[in-house]
Amino acid sequence: MTADRINERLVAWADRIGLYHGRLERVRAADFGSLATLCYPSTDDLDRLTVPARCALAIWAMDDHYCDDPGLGAEPSLLGSRLATAAAVLGKVRLPDRHEGEFDDATRTDPVLVALRSAVTYLGHLTTPTQLDRTRHSLCYLFTALAQEASWRATHHRPRVWEYLVNRQANSFLPCMTVIDAIGGYHLPAHLWADPQVYDTVGIAGLASCVANDIYSVDVEDHGAGEDFNLPRALVEERRCTPKEALVLSAELHNDLMQRFHEQSDALRRRGEPELRSYLDGVRDWCAGSLAWHRSSPRYHPRTSPDRPPTTRTEHGHHT
Repeated sequence: MTADRINERLVAWADRIGLYHGRLERVRAADFGSLATLCYPSTDDLDRLTVPARCALAIWAMDDHYCDDPGLGAEPSLLGSRLATAAAVLGKVRLPDRHEGEFDDATRTDPVLVALRSAVTYLGHLTTPTQLDRTRHSLCYLFTALAQEASWRATHHRPRVWEYLVNRQANSFLPCMTVIDAIGGYHLPAHLWADPQVYDTVGIAGLASCVANDIYSVDVEDHGAGEDFNLPRALVEERRCTPKEALVLSAELHNDLMQRFHEQSDALRRRGEPELRSYLDGVRDWCAGSLAWHRSSPRYHPRTSPDRPPTTRTEHGHHT
C-alpha cells in the first residue's frame, strides 16, 4: 500500500535526522503517508508523494519540537529566535563567506532545521523556481503566526474570534497547498497565483481546513493549561457558550467557508485557464483529503477520545 510505504520512508528519514528521538512510533502512527495519498490524488507515484509527506512531517515536527511539547525541547522563550533561524534555512539567507560555515555548523545539529532544509531540497527537485519560492514564502508567513501565538502565551492573552481567525490565515495549511500543481506535474503560472481572486479563493479553502483541524484537535489539546488556541475555545470565551455549542458553530463556519470556496471557484473556472481549473480541482481534493485524514489519524483520535466532532463538508451537500 502506497501510504504504508511512504510512512516507512518517513520513519527512516526522521530517524536519520533525529526527529522525535525515542518517539518514532508517533511518526508512523500519525500516518502522513495517508495524508499525502488522500490530499494529492492526481498522482500515485511513490517518489512524488513522498515529497509533500516529508514537508508535512517537517512542519508538524517544528510545531511539536518548538511550540507544543517540552519533552521534545519546546521552550517559549526561544521560539522567536528559532523561527527566524528556520526561515533562514529555507534558502534565502546570504552571509559573508567566513560566517557561512558557522551558520551551517549551528543549524546542522537541530533536527527540525535539518528536516526543513531536507524537505525543501527534495521539493526543489520537482518544482520550478517560482513554485519553490511560493512555498518558501508561505512557510515564512506561517512562522510569523507561530510567533504571534508565542506572544499570546507570554502575555496570557486570549484572542478574540476575529483576531484568532486572522492568525489562522497565516498559521494554515497553505504551504501544503502551494505544492498541489508541482505534485500533479504542471505549473500554475505566477500571475495566476498572485491574482487577488485566486489567492482569496485558495485562502478561504485554507482557512476552512484550519477550522476543521481545530475541531478535530479539541479532544487532544490541554485546555486546562490555558496554553492552546483554537476556534472552539475562542468562541466559548467570547460568546459564553458551551463547548458543544462552540463545536457546532465552528462546523457551521467551516461549511460556510467551503460553500464560499465552491462559489468563487466556479466563477474562476469560467475564465477558462486550464492550469487554474486543474489547480482549483486540486484545492478541492486537498480539502477533502485533509478532512478524511483528520477523521482517521491517531494524532487526533487518542483511545480516550469522546464522540466525533460535528459534521463538516467539503462539497455541496456531500459529507466526507
